[in-house]
Amino acid sequence: MTETLDPMDQQKIDPQQLAQQLLAQSKADGVELVGPNGLLNQLTATVLETALEAEMDEHLGYEKHQVEGRNSGNSRNGRRTKTVLTEIGPVQIQVPRDTDASFDPQIVKKRQRRLTGVDEIILSLSAKGLTTGEIAAHFDDVYGATVSKETISKITDKVLAEMAEWSVRPLDPVYPVLFIDAIHVKIRDGQVTNRPVYVAIGVTVDGHRDILGLWAGDGGEGAKFWLAVLTEIKNRGTGDVCIVVCDGLKGLPEAITTVWEQAIVQTCVIHLLRNTFRYASRRYWDEMSRDLRPVYTAATEAAASERFDEFAAKWGPRYPAIIRLWRSAWSEFVPFLDYDPEIRRVICSTNAIESINARYRRATRARGHFPNEQAALKCLYLATRALDPTGKGRARWAMRWKPALNAFAITFEGRITPSEN
Repeated sequence: MTETLDPMDQQKIDPQQLAQQLLAQSKADGVELVGPNGLLNQLTATVLETALEAEMDEHLGYEKHQVEGRNSGNSRNGRRTKTVLTEIGPVQIQVPRDTDASFDPQIVKKRQRRLTGVDEIILSLSAKGLTTGEIAAHFDDVYGATVSKETISKITDKVLAEMAEWSVRPLDPVYPVLFIDAIHVKIRDGQVTNRPVYVAIGVTVDGHRDILGLWAGDGGEGAKFWLAVLTEIKNRGTGDVCIVVCDGLKGLPEAITTVWEQAIVQTCVIHLLRNTFRYASRRYWDEMSRDLRPVYTAATEAAASERFDEFAAKWGPRYPAIIRLWRSAWSEFVPFLDYDPEIRRVICSTNAIESINARYRRATRARGHFPNEQAALKCLYLATRALDPTGKGRARWAMRWKPALNAFAITFEGRITPSEN
């Protein structure tokens, strides 16, 4: 393979021109582009072997066949064959050796059987909800490579130290908005039970959504546990939160204001709507949604109250529990109506936490249940690492944030200070 490639000069390489040259050469030589003996496989082996030879040159202090190497005390001592798993499948390479066995390569280290890109593929597949068995089958089907379930588990376990560090990292001193919610996963603790995992998402003064942490709870979701979570967030540096968006859990508003006295507790409109539909027949959902929209889009509390009276007159006789639900949540719902439309848009966004929860549910659903809470948290953390891989979502939020930041700065004067970045 190395004999058929033209040497490259030191000028900047045009990737497209190089790809076209290699493709034309593979066709001329009758070599497959992919596969165990394909062009990409051979090219990868050549690149790795060239890099290893360069490392050996640096280690010995002279290039191959140079006279400086005579009687130097250490010299090349042949090669050994090694197979490494790469992103394109198994690749067989020739690793150079030296006479005193002091050569310690870094490109492909001793006893290394996988390139780092393979580990990232495994972590990515795990984050998408694939089990260790499914990942092993994927590598067998796609790459023709054997990766045991035990190896896959060890690779994903490498993120545990990273997760522990992430869980105690310092947080911003202030978040304009904090979304809090809990998802439920199945964990086997003697017997399989539904356990809540608490999730907190802060919107920074720069408009970035930052997942502050994941906490595994016991039993059902409770305000007491939320108090401990919020206290931990405060101890990690967050001294102020302007608005906390949450569901209607009993005792949660008191827990929030215990930690941040000035925080405004806002019932999540999306949660309120979802809970509304749980009481109603599905055939009425569209009509009910249209009737509720004037309530949560009203310009003032008085206008919202009038629209809700109309809603209650129409639907109350059929679904009294829905009316009771809205009445009991009204004091935490109405602050929403006092905000600038830009602030409303931020705190009412379904994408803020619903899309993240959807990713979490997709990652956990395929597992059925987890052997312990650490395994569940590892799965959710891997899903967190994989969120917004292209950065497009982050860019969209940042672009839309400036009008909201101005509204927050005016509404919460003296509490919001834009960063200098």
